Amino acid sequence: MIETRNLTKIYGNLTAVADLNLKIEAGDIFGFIGPNGAGKTTTMRILVTLLEPTRGQAFVNGLDVRKKGKRVRRIVGYMPDFMGVYDDLKVFEYLEFFAAAFGIEPKKRKSIVEGVLELTDLQSRQNATVDSLSRGMQQRLGLARVLIHDPKVLILDEPASGLDPRARIEIRELLRELRRMGKTIMVSSHILSELEEICDHVGIIEHGRLIFSGTLEEIRPRLGIHRKVRVKVADNQDKAVQLLSALPQISKVQSVNDHVLVTFADDHEGAGIIARTLVKANIDLVLLQPEQLKLDDAFLQLTKGIVH
Repeated sequence: MIETRNLTKIYGNLTAVADLNLKIEAGDIFGFIGPNGAGKTTTMRILVTLLEPTRGQAFVNGLDVRKKGKRVRRIVGYMPDFMGVYDDLKVFEYLEFFAAAFGIEPKKRKSIVEGVLELTDLQSRQNATVDSLSRGMQQRLGLARVLIHDPKVLILDEPASGLDPRARIEIRELLRELRRMGKTIMVSSHILSELEEICDHVGIIEHGRLIFSGTLEEIRPRLGIHRKVRVKVADNQDKAVQLLSALPQISKVQSVNDHVLVTFADDHEGAGIIARTLVKANIDLVLLQPEQLKLDDAFLQLTKGIVH
C-alpha cells in the first residue's frame, strides 16, 4: 500500500532522508519511530504530497506521489503533530467545512459528518466550539477531519502527543477500530509502549536512514537476542535448574528469586520442551511465560548501534 524506493530529501547541506526503502502492506498499522530530527515527519510529508523528494520514488496504493499527487490526496488522510483549527467554529461546522473542501455533495455532508462524529465519539460535543475542546478531544477531532473523505490510508504524525493516559488509550482503541475497517495506518510516536501494543510492524529511522523494518520478533536476530522464558515451579527449583541446563537447546539457566530464567541457544520456541522435561521429572509447573522484547529496549540498542 505504501512503498518508497531510495527516497531522499536534502536541504542544503542537510540530508533529512537518505535512500529510504520502505514497504507497508495494506491493512497494517505501521509504527514509524526515531529520535527528533530523524526524518519521520519529512518522510510523511513527502508521502502526502506536501514535499517534493530530492530524488527517489514514493508510492501510495501504486500511485507515484510526484506524478499522481491529486489522486494520492484523495486516498490519504494526513494528521500532523499539531493541527491548525478554526477556534470560533462549532465542531459540526468545522467538519462540514472540510467536507465541502473535499468536494462532498451538500446532500451527503450531514450524514458523513454524523458518521465520523460517531466513530470518534464526539457526538456529545458537536455543538461545542473547537477552542473549548480539551487536547484529547481536539486530537479526536483531527482524526474525524481526516476521515471525512473515507481515505484508504491514514498517515498520523504523533497523534498521542500531549495527551493524558486516558486520552492515549482512547486514541489507541480508535486506531484499532480503523484497522478493523480496513484502513492502512502509518503512525509515528515517541510513546513506544503505545506502538508496541497496536502495531503489526515498526520502522526505526535514525539520521534519515532506515535501520530496521519488520516485526518486533524480527529484531531479535539483529540484536543477537535469543528467546527467554520465565519458569516457576512449586518446589525442587534446584532440580529444575539442573534438568533444564542439560538440554542442548538451552544456553543459560538462572535462578532469580522464586523463578528460573531460561535462555535458548537459538530462536527455538522452547516452551514445549521445558514443560515436557519438568512434567516427566514430576516437578509441578506453576508458570511458563515467554519474555517479550520491549520496543523501548530494541530502539535504544539499535539507534546507538549496539549489537550483542
